[in-house]
Amino acid sequence: MYHEEKTFVLRFSLEAHFPDHYEGEEDHYAWTHLWESRLKPELLKSIFELVRRTGDWTVHTRNRGKSPEDEIELVLERDYGRPFPPLP
Repeated sequence: MYHEEKTFVLRFSLEAHFPDHYEGEEDHYAWTHLWESRLKPELLKSIFELVRRTGDWTVHTRNRGKSPEDEIELVLERDYGRPFPPLP
């Protein structure tokens, strides 16, 4: 079977700005809690739902050995060896 691949990167860089008296990482990046607990899961859910609605693509995650806090790889696949379902 012939296989082609293309990579597209969508990178999110999280930044926080603090007043001068802030002591640094003592709170263990507590400011990222909203990202990890709500924003990131909702973004991933939205992407999965959108891809699945197209009908001709499938999506799954792939682990490349990095922590899911640092990287989540989504694999979108299209199989030209099978018929595509009609769009809803």
